[in-house]
Amino acid sequence: MQKKRWIALAALRKVLTCAICSIALVALFSVHVPVFPSSKQHDIKYQKLSAEQSWTLELAPPHLLKAPLPSRKLDGSSGTVETDKLWKPPPNRDFVPCVEPSPNYTSPTESRGYLLVHTNGGLNQMRAGICDMVAVARIINATLVIPELDKRSFWKDSSNFSDVFDEDHFINALANDVKIITKLPKELATGTRAVKHFRSWSGMDYYQEEIASLWEEYEVIRAAKSDSRLANNNLPLDIQKLRCRACYEALRFAPQIEAMGKLLVDRMRSFGSYIALHLRFEEDMLAFSGCTQDLSPAEADELRIIRENTSYWKEKEIDPIERRSKGFCPLTPKEVGIFLSALGYPSKTPIYIAAGKIYGGDSHMAALRSRYPILMSKETLAPVEKLEPFTNHASQMAALDYIVSVESDVFIPSYSGNMARAVEGHRRFLGHRKTISPDRKALVRLFDKLEHGTLKDGKNLSNRVIEMHRKRQGSPRKRKGPISGTRGSERFRSEEPFYVNPLPDCLCKKELPMQTTL
Repeated sequence: MQKKRWIALAALRKVLTCAICSIALVALFSVHVPVFPSSKQHDIKYQKLSAEQSWTLELAPPHLLKAPLPSRKLDGSSGTVETDKLWKPPPNRDFVPCVEPSPNYTSPTESRGYLLVHTNGGLNQMRAGICDMVAVARIINATLVIPELDKRSFWKDSSNFSDVFDEDHFINALANDVKIITKLPKELATGTRAVKHFRSWSGMDYYQEEIASLWEEYEVIRAAKSDSRLANNNLPLDIQKLRCRACYEALRFAPQIEAMGKLLVDRMRSFGSYIALHLRFEEDMLAFSGCTQDLSPAEADELRIIRENTSYWKEKEIDPIERRSKGFCPLTPKEVGIFLSALGYPSKTPIYIAAGKIYGGDSHMAALRSRYPILMSKETLAPVEKLEPFTNHASQMAALDYIVSVESDVFIPSYSGNMARAVEGHRRFLGHRKTISPDRKALVRLFDKLEHGTLKDGKNLSNRVIEMHRKRQGSPRKRKGPISGTRGSERFRSEEPFYVNPLPDCLCKKELPMQTTL
């Protein structure tokens, strides 16, 4: 009897031991074995994407495919920051585009001759020049020949007008303003023409008198350059509105560029609200400006040689420390990272890098990437074969960046060059979308204090950066006139360019419906 009892206890002990081991094994695997969705589930989700979206899905790193949206409040170096404030555009104060001509505006009068235009500079410098030449053609009663794009500048881009812009739309959209043709009539193609460097920032009198007088001897006038040839201010309102119609309605990018730009915007939108960062840390900018912050001595020397060998860059000897202290240098990737963190943007913020090849590549981008790992660009969002038609054409690549920048939730330029100014103006025209313009001169002093250890990266820095940029976010204001005390060309040079801020000429207060009382 006693023996049977011991046998039963032994059996029970074995059963309990097995049960305990089974429970332990289940617990172990439930903790350490991740559960992945089946390939079938993944295929179903993938098939819901359009054909245009699917190619972008394959390129993004797996952990970025579903980047989390920012939470309602973010814990950053400055404490708790309201997410809405980070993305909310400034109040537009009911300003809306108003570019329709006045009742006295007439269709183009009989043409007195043909205006040939050779544009100069990069994409956005050429854009502004083209729009100014539309206005000049109207002023001097000329037929405008589709402008030639600059093929000799630093970028050596072989693109023609129709490669970058929608030529038919440009001609048709301005039909009531200026007659535009694709090329000169055959009988005039080899004839004598007046080649003229139009005077910079000129008003109506100059064009109506000095330039229009050339029609007495010539049928063709050729403008050797197009940049900054028309005054920013003190022009008839109809001429100013024409410049805006040309820039924001007629000068549309070519269909293939618009389509690719839309795909890039859609891809960035899939990550949530995004910043477009115009990071002007490129070889041409650094060589031209002479700025050397965060560069090695070898890199600085390489850029100096480029500057010395570029004949049309007049300034050769540059003090980089003095230039930076005056705010004349683009922010470096490292400085941009500090700036964004101080503003309160969390590390999971998607950022589109609107730029060409960053000088030094990953070695200079590492500091920014360590703070903001979701850094995207044309090259990371689009497969090589989709981007290939644009790759060797700087203007077309810049056009893609332009589209993504204009459509971004927040636009931040690291330098106030032609691209930054053009995008800012376009965003103002479209409703004063949020554009944060870094105060580089003030920021440099803070960055130097960080470098010397007299200021720490934290709440104090954040509060100071936020305060100094409270009124630098693209809110409505009138275009700035010349700096007091300046004279001659310097007076015009100091004015805020027309295409940076089309208010008041092309933006008006929205008329509220009249209220009636019974």
